[in-house]
Amino acid sequence: MKIKIKTALISVSDKKNLKPLLNVLNKNKIKIISSGGTFKEIKKLKFKCLEVSEFTNSPEILEGRVKTLHPKIHAGILNKRKKKSHLKDLKDNDFENIDLVIVNFYPFEKTLTRTKSHEKIIENIDVGGPTMVRSAAKNYNYVTVITSSNQYEELIQELKNYKGSTSLDFREKLSRIAFAETAYYDSVISNYFNKKTNIIFPRKKIFHGNLLEQLRYGENPHQLSAIYSTSSNMNLKKIHGKQLSYNNYNDIFSAIAISKSFPNNKGTVIVKHANPCGVSVKTNYLDSYKSALACDPVSAFGGVVSCNFKISSNLAIELNKLFLEVIIGNGFDKNAIKILESKKNLRLIDGTNYNKGEFLKYTSFNQNILLQSEDLNSFAKKNFKIVSKKKPTSKQLNDLIFAFNVCRYVKSNAIVLASNKTTVGIGSGQPSRLDSCEIAINKMKKFNLNTNSLVAASDAFFPFVDGIEKLVQSGVKAVIQPSGSIKDKDVIKFANETNTVLVFSKTRHFKH
Repeated sequence: MKIKIKTALISVSDKKNLKPLLNVLNKNKIKIISSGGTFKEIKKLKFKCLEVSEFTNSPEILEGRVKTLHPKIHAGILNKRKKKSHLKDLKDNDFENIDLVIVNFYPFEKTLTRTKSHEKIIENIDVGGPTMVRSAAKNYNYVTVITSSNQYEELIQELKNYKGSTSLDFREKLSRIAFAETAYYDSVISNYFNKKTNIIFPRKKIFHGNLLEQLRYGENPHQLSAIYSTSSNMNLKKIHGKQLSYNNYNDIFSAIAISKSFPNNKGTVIVKHANPCGVSVKTNYLDSYKSALACDPVSAFGGVVSCNFKISSNLAIELNKLFLEVIIGNGFDKNAIKILESKKNLRLIDGTNYNKGEFLKYTSFNQNILLQSEDLNSFAKKNFKIVSKKKPTSKQLNDLIFAFNVCRYVKSNAIVLASNKTTVGIGSGQPSRLDSCEIAINKMKKFNLNTNSLVAASDAFFPFVDGIEKLVQSGVKAVIQPSGSIKDKDVIKFANETNTVLVFSKTRHFKH
């Protein structure tokens, strides 16, 4: 069903690209109604336009808060064109049809990034705009609704194709998009008020996201996948390589979360299947990468490398020797890009502007969603208690804290062996903590790593002595673990009997 557009109402915050649209509306002799800044812009562009207050014969009041909230506006949008009672109501009240609504909302989301003034934020909650959009979207059988300047070209083409009319399929598609816009807009407002009033888990939680990309596939080729963000972008810039997959992003987020937990310009992380297989924070960037790789060079094959520093050409030469899916850096030297671009499929990601932030973490299963705050604790020496008779050296304590920080990013049960701020063995994802110890030890032995001043971290307490006993037998001189087991005294006793340093954390750090 084609509907001829005779009258259009335009009220937009985003005033770009209006002129081409107005040219087409004018060519099709479409009457234009507008208000406020949009009315002034249309007149400035030298097009005829009727101000809303003149159309409704009712002035704007309350400093512009009430202007389009008028029966003549909404009756003109909402009436069913073929229903006799509706036609009678319009005639009795001297109302007329509005066939095209072009509205985008006050920039509430942008306002949140520009000011912390609650008063200014409140004034940027649009009321009239979303109300008109909802009315037009509901009545899509007769009314066309445009909610973004990005839709102007499509509207112009539609009007050209149908000589000033629009098709039902076009109107229905725009209606669907319009309801998504109003829902998204309201969700941003709802979440703002929850945050302002410190309500983390409201009775009704509204999620919103912008589609960033439809991915090649999910975890497996038969699964569909896409990535959304609560902002317009995720501050990760792909500068080379083929399209990313679900698994690529999962590994990217795991890798960059670890590397961004280290001080600026420090740290190399290698991740495979969302688990770190090598981490080092040595000061020399080339040594840092080589040390991280040495932890488990077999698992690193086909993995993701995240460098918390700018990648140089010297490092790029080393990185190019190994098959990798993704390399992340805080920027790349021009020569480094040239070197790495020789591999067409290798993805290069600039993570300079990535910020983990204090957001909620979502995990879903069917129609159920688990929420929790992210584990973002920054570790300091005051967060730990030395419980053994033997006290750690400054170097040992730093290595222990480094290992414990890495440990919280390893799938539980997790054990991390480290020396000189570099991992030398990682055991992950085992139902038994003892099995994780054995895996970490076997990895260390397999690659003949230097185990001087060997330390170990566990993401939770040892429920029995056998775990720490196995670590000590492998050459571990110091252990860090959360406290809280009924066997803590037994573990402390064993540490003292073996002259082992034992440090307790005040917090546990499972990652499932």
